[in-house]
Amino acid sequence: MIVKKIKSHNIFFKGHHLKLGEKTCVMGVLNVTPDSFSDGGRYINPSSAIARGIKMADEGADIIDIGGESTRPFSESVSEKDEIARVIPVIKELAKHISIPISIDTTKARVAEEAVFAGASVINDISAFTFDSKMADIAAKHGTAVILMHIKGKPKTMQVLPSYENLVKEVCLFLEDAVKKAVEKNIDRSKIIIDPGIGFGKSFDHNLQIINNIDKFNFLNLPILVGPSRKAFIKNILQKQDKDKTKSCSFAVETGTQAAVSASILNGAHIVRVHNIADTITTTKIIDAVKCA
Repeated sequence: MIVKKIKSHNIFFKGHHLKLGEKTCVMGVLNVTPDSFSDGGRYINPSSAIARGIKMADEGADIIDIGGESTRPFSESVSEKDEIARVIPVIKELAKHISIPISIDTTKARVAEEAVFAGASVINDISAFTFDSKMADIAAKHGTAVILMHIKGKPKTMQVLPSYENLVKEVCLFLEDAVKKAVEKNIDRSKIIIDPGIGFGKSFDHNLQIINNIDKFNFLNLPILVGPSRKAFIKNILQKQDKDKTKSCSFAVETGTQAAVSASILNGAHIVRVHNIADTITTTKIIDAVKCA
C-alpha cells in the first residue's frame, strides 16, 4: 500500500491548539440522545455522560464531540429546547474537568451559541451551515473552530437511494463552496476543518470510495476529519460473512472500525471521530509510526 503524504496543519481557537499531521487527532463521540444508532440512551443521564467524557479524555481523546440530536438515517429532528436541555448541563460540567476542546455537534445556531457559552470551542455542523443560516455568524462571532461536513439531503431522507454522477468531484465542490461561504461570513479559514461525510447520503460503496480518495480533498489545504466509527457500511461487509457479529458494539464491528480508521489515516485523514477511544489510540500510534517512517 502506498502511504499518501499527510499535510500538516495548526489550528488555534479559543485558547486551544491542534497540531495536525504527524499525530492523528482522535475525536470522541458522546451522544446524549435516546436514539443514536450506536449508543443511544446510554449517556442520556448527565452524570453518566460527564463520567464518560472524563474517561475519554483520560484515555487520550484530543476532542470530545457532544451531540443532543441523533442524525442517524431516517431520524426525526428534535426541538432547540430539548437539544439544549440535553447538551448544556453536560458541556458546562465537563468543561470544569477536562482541558481538551469540547465540540458541539448541532445544526442549530441557538444550540451552538448556548454550547459555546457553556464551554464548547468547536462547532461541528453536519450540514456545513446549510440548515441554519445563522450558524456561520455564531461561529464568526465567537471565534470557534468549525467542522463543515458534506451531506446529501437531510438525515430523515439522505439514505433513500443516494446517487452521484461523480461522487468525489461532487463532494469536493460542495465542501469548496461551504468553505468559501464560511470565509465570506468572516470565519477565519485557519479555523476550518472539512469532513466528507461518511454515511450521510452515501451508499455502502460510496463510503468505501470516499475513504479510498481522502487525499483528493487536500486541494482545499484544510484539515480533513473522517467519521467511520461503527457505521453501517462496516456491518454490511461483515454481514456477508457472519450475521451474528454485526451489532453496533460487537467485537467484529469495532475491529472493522479500526480497519476503516487505519485506511482513512493512511489516505490522508487528520482527525478521526470514534466511539472507542482506547482502541483507536492504539491504532493511531501504530499507523502514525508507519506513515511517518
